[in-house]
Amino acid sequence: MTGSNATRVGSIGLGIMGRPCALNLIAAGHELTVTTRTKARATEVLEAGATWADTPAEVAGGVEIVFLNLPDTPDVDQVLFGESGISAAEGFGGLVIDMSTIDPGRTVEIAAELSGRGIGFVDAPVSGGEKGAIEGNLSVMAGGSEADLARALPLLEVVGQRITHVGPAGAGQMVKACNQLLVGSNLMAIAEAMVLAERSGLVSAAAMREAVTGGFADSRCLQVHGQRMVDRAFEPGFKSDLHAKDARIVEQMAAQTGTPIEAFDVARKALDHLVETGRGEMDDSAVIEVVRERADGKDETNAAGAKGTPETEV
Repeated sequence: MTGSNATRVGSIGLGIMGRPCALNLIAAGHELTVTTRTKARATEVLEAGATWADTPAEVAGGVEIVFLNLPDTPDVDQVLFGESGISAAEGFGGLVIDMSTIDPGRTVEIAAELSGRGIGFVDAPVSGGEKGAIEGNLSVMAGGSEADLARALPLLEVVGQRITHVGPAGAGQMVKACNQLLVGSNLMAIAEAMVLAERSGLVSAAAMREAVTGGFADSRCLQVHGQRMVDRAFEPGFKSDLHAKDARIVEQMAAQTGTPIEAFDVARKALDHLVETGRGEMDDSAVIEVVRERADGKDETNAAGAKGTPETEV
């Protein structure tokens, strides 16, 4: 893509998801300006041809559309409305595409605040993990007006394969909360089945997984996370501390709507335990380690690892 088809794009947040998305935008021929909390994390993107900016306002000052890939709601607020945030960029009347996973209620408010400043907004959280981001085949749950989505769509099609317009601003985040409820509940069911097989003395977890794959119990989680559980390979595709943050959003939405989420509550507790025991940087499939520890009768308060939540990558 060159010439008139290229768009001047900003990307703020270059963590596990933001970095590959930025690289895909560059590969598609777009002019990219980036910033992130730690400049060293931008090295690969800068070497691929991106331009560095010191602040979100500086990013917005030179582009038409800005992508956000940030950890949590306060981070999005700061990047948008902080002293050197996007809304402080003189003359910016473009579009913000927020791929972060944040509070749906606040997202509705953000869209209204930006609209009042002449800035368009699409909330576009994704599913597919780091692998999906690298391959550009993420599933995108998009909320916003028809006009804003039409403007965002050519760029969303670079980073995602399945883009679904689910409703007005905030609807994307609501669907993402439902997605995380489904993924978390599925992860725990897979972990419990794995440990049940391991402890039976009759079948290995690997053989059990292979046998049920392709049947009604099959899922993308079983295929990908189940293999990680078998291999005990917990390098993050999606960090446990981020899933734990998402779990709090799910619980908040459930409380506000009066929706029981008992199956998911088990997953939320396991994710919180990983974070509390210093394992928040591990992939969320590591919930099986919590199940294994409980099955072995280990005291959860003495599980391996120092307590504390690790710094989130931006």
